[in-house]
Amino acid sequence: MPELYDVAAIGNAIVDVIAPCSDAFLSENGLTKGAMMLVDPEASAALYSRMQQAVEASGGSAANTIAGLASFGGKGAFMGKVADDQLGRIFAHDMRAMGARFENTPLVGGPATAVSMINVTPDAQRTMCTFLGASVEFTDSDVEKDVVEAAKIVYLEGYLFDAEAARKAFAKAAALAHGAGRMIALTLSDSFVVERHRKALLGFIEGQVDLLFANEAELKALFETERFDDALHQLRPHVKIAAITRSEKGSVILDYGQRLTVDAEPVEKVVDTTGAGDQYAAGFMFGLSRGRPLHQCGKLASLAAAEVISHYGPRPAVSLKELAESKGY
Repeated sequence: MPELYDVAAIGNAIVDVIAPCSDAFLSENGLTKGAMMLVDPEASAALYSRMQQAVEASGGSAANTIAGLASFGGKGAFMGKVADDQLGRIFAHDMRAMGARFENTPLVGGPATAVSMINVTPDAQRTMCTFLGASVEFTDSDVEKDVVEAAKIVYLEGYLFDAEAARKAFAKAAALAHGAGRMIALTLSDSFVVERHRKALLGFIEGQVDLLFANEAELKALFETERFDDALHQLRPHVKIAAITRSEKGSVILDYGQRLTVDAEPVEKVVDTTGAGDQYAAGFMFGLSRGRPLHQCGKLASLAAAEVISHYGPRPAVSLKELAESKGY
């Protein structure tokens, strides 16, 4: 089968509502800074009513990654569930407008399209309250066999581990991908996701994952240690390739146990860290899908992450392809 896609991603289809806030606002509303909390629609609406003027943008971690891939000039596909409502139609339009495939049938008669209320403090940390809505109705029947088998890399969003039906979808996607000789990539997504599903995630990583993305906090949570080097050492036997981000310290790439270090791309001013990990994954997988060496994949990843944290919103504001060319990447 010809390779039609650089990356096919499975994730939560979410519309982001992003607003600035103070640390006091987080305290007053019982929010844990820098974390993602799941909420019901009533709590989501109540928080929205208290937020400052917001920007609405199609989001969702894996969908943001596909947006970054497209900005590099890559060909992507996304699988996720929206409702047959206004936000769902906006989300679908945004994915298709960037040139990505998104053809899952919208949900009728169930919960509304997922929405995430994202409050950004002056230090650029994002705190998310997410109503998962229709996104958790994604099942193994929504996994498109032809798309998975036609993608060089199949990318799975760790947030979906909160839904049992989605875990079955992961298993199906992994079986199809490996049956077709494709690569499975997973992002851990959030430390709280790791703490909720540590055993299941470790089992899935060891048995199915070829490429793992995580940040330093998520990796430490996975192995229940406060020492980064200890966590990295414990990860080595579990995965072929791993890319671990460390904010301003750059990132560490494991290549079959060998350690590579990639510097962070300089940023004049950090505005909003929403989407940093998503865009890092986009740059890395774009490079990998095009046969670039891993260190160069890391440089593309750092470039994409630096671009997205320089403005509000989780998706690139400029062409990452042109940005990379201007830097000689």
